[in-house]
Amino acid sequence: MSHADNCILAAHCTLAGGEKCNAICPSYVAIHGADGLGGRIGAAGVPAEYRRLTLANSPARQAQVEAYKTAAAYVGTFARQFTGERIKSLYLFSTEPGTGKTTTAAALLNEYIIRHYIGTIQRNGQPLNLPAYFLDVNAWQTDYNAFNRPRVPDHIAEPAAARYYSALTAAQSAPFAVLDDIGVRDASEPFRADLHAIINARVTEGLPTVYTSNVSIGELAQVFDARLADRVRDLCGVVPFVGGSKRGLRAS
Repeated sequence: MSHADNCILAAHCTLAGGEKCNAICPSYVAIHGADGLGGRIGAAGVPAEYRRLTLANSPARQAQVEAYKTAAAYVGTFARQFTGERIKSLYLFSTEPGTGKTTTAAALLNEYIIRHYIGTIQRNGQPLNLPAYFLDVNAWQTDYNAFNRPRVPDHIAEPAAARYYSALTAAQSAPFAVLDDIGVRDASEPFRADLHAIINARVTEGLPTVYTSNVSIGELAQVFDARLADRVRDLCGVVPFVGGSKRGLRAS
């Protein structure tokens, strides 16, 4: 296996597959880390199974042809990050689980990191260490519960709280973000308020966000308040995902 198979920059790199394409390539380290688990992809919080995904190799691509046409066009707008033009948000939706929403959202985040890194280098700049962030809302809620239950030992509560507030800050401020599975229904009001704060901050600052949900955008007012639902809809394109679960194909 070529080392290029391990790097999401390979399709854009003239050295890919050659003798200089290895684990000590500075660009590989910048994106994936010296151990392949860090770098900008690791800092972004991308789940391990999605860290090598792009739109081209996504397992959801074949089943979601129309969604991937939209996704490809969306990636074409990422150059706007260098011109100050606004990049809109996307809302990936299906009522069924396992149709490829999360897979696609992660691929889009990786595509953003690719274009941020290459575009910044081409402009003689220094790429941001955190150009994008992936927030798994369910995992984030698990951390919230871990430090808010009664009698939770400090050695469990304190790391959970640290992770929680670190994720909140990153999700509010990253130039690009994925908020995975925002249709949380069984949540306390304080947790819901923190999720509201992330969405509100991103909309206010005009930061592009990819949302995934099994709740239609028209029903968001039943999950959040009507004002916040309206803010999510602002400059946000809805991308439907069709069919049933493809989880056996790693499309979740």
